[in-house]
Amino acid sequence: MTTTDTPTATRDVSGPIDFLLLEFPRDRLTGEAGSALMDLVERGLIRLFDLMVISKDDDGNVEVLEITDPMSASGGFAYFSGARSGLLGEDDVAEAAGAMSPGTVAALIVYENTWAAPFVAAARESGGEVIASARIPATEVMAAIESLEPTS
Repeated sequence: MTTTDTPTATRDVSGPIDFLLLEFPRDRLTGEAGSALMDLVERGLIRLFDLMVISKDDDGNVEVLEITDPMSASGGFAYFSGARSGLLGEDDVAEAAGAMSPGTVAALIVYENTWAAPFVAAARESGGEVIASARIPATEVMAAIESLEPTS
């Protein structure tokens, strides 16, 4: 697994670094998301810095789950055991838990978009600097595209 084996700070160029909090209903955990994330790492599209699995029970109690046991609620993420760079801490867990609904499990992920590094390098070489950046949720883009399509 490629996680933090080459720290970004020691490389000349890195892709954008993102965090993602992905919440799952407990009764719909299939492991498919873990497999898809593993594929992204193995193909070198992302570099995983941190992955924490957080559980929030119906009473609001929060627990960070160990992701080494394939039979646990986080079993689909067992491949990523040890994916901790130290970037995420207790404050991040508390903030994530505050955003979670009771009775759910969430994956808190920090990753680099390594696929973008060649573009970043080319832009830097040409004197380019990021002066604005935002993530647009895919659901909003799809809704906008659908509203532009002619109706039959």
